[in-house]
Amino acid sequence: MSGDGRLPGLAESTALQVRAVVGVSSWTVLTEGLENVVPWSFGVITVVSSGVILLFWIPLRQKPGIGTLLNALAIGPSADLVLWLVPAPSGLLARIALFIAGLVLLAVATAFYIGAGFGTGARDGLMVGLHERLGWPLWLARTLVEASVVVVGWILGGDVGAGTVIAAFAIGPMVQPLMPFFRRFPWSPKHAPRREARPTSVAHV
Repeated sequence: MSGDGRLPGLAESTALQVRAVVGVSSWTVLTEGLENVVPWSFGVITVVSSGVILLFWIPLRQKPGIGTLLNALAIGPSADLVLWLVPAPSGLLARIALFIAGLVLLAVATAFYIGAGFGTGARDGLMVGLHERLGWPLWLARTLVEASVVVVGWILGGDVGAGTVIAAFAIGPMVQPLMPFFRRFPWSPKHAPRREARPTSVAHV
């Protein structure tokens, strides 16, 4: 996490994937779908939905960290700004290039975000909570939750495409080799006082 408290790259990577129009990650499919239902911007929907998801943390007994709150409040407005600044490319090759740029930025930002160790985002915390409280394997909790939001988002008109599948399967292997680098920073869990280990997962907006 950067010194100014911002979660660098997560909002920007999401916005680039939206502009590429080749399919977006699971939770972004839902956000796009909700844009067709409520008269709010992409960023406002992201903030409001994060707040709703955090309510589910209560019965799951999850505790938010500073990163959780910054994730919920900062990413939405930042995504709106990038969507306003970056136009949608016209050619397929340009759209693919924009998607790849967004995916790479997401991998770097996710490794940086998890390495900070200041709490999971609302969506990741939901899946961790299901894992801890119900005993579901983390992969099962992630699969059920993300498949559900993709289906609902697609029904509402969200952008499901090749990019959705690629993001689902590629982001984990892209993040893993970057983690050791970001755990070298003074604020990373490796350098912090020892705490009970918790499963971590890829960050979502």
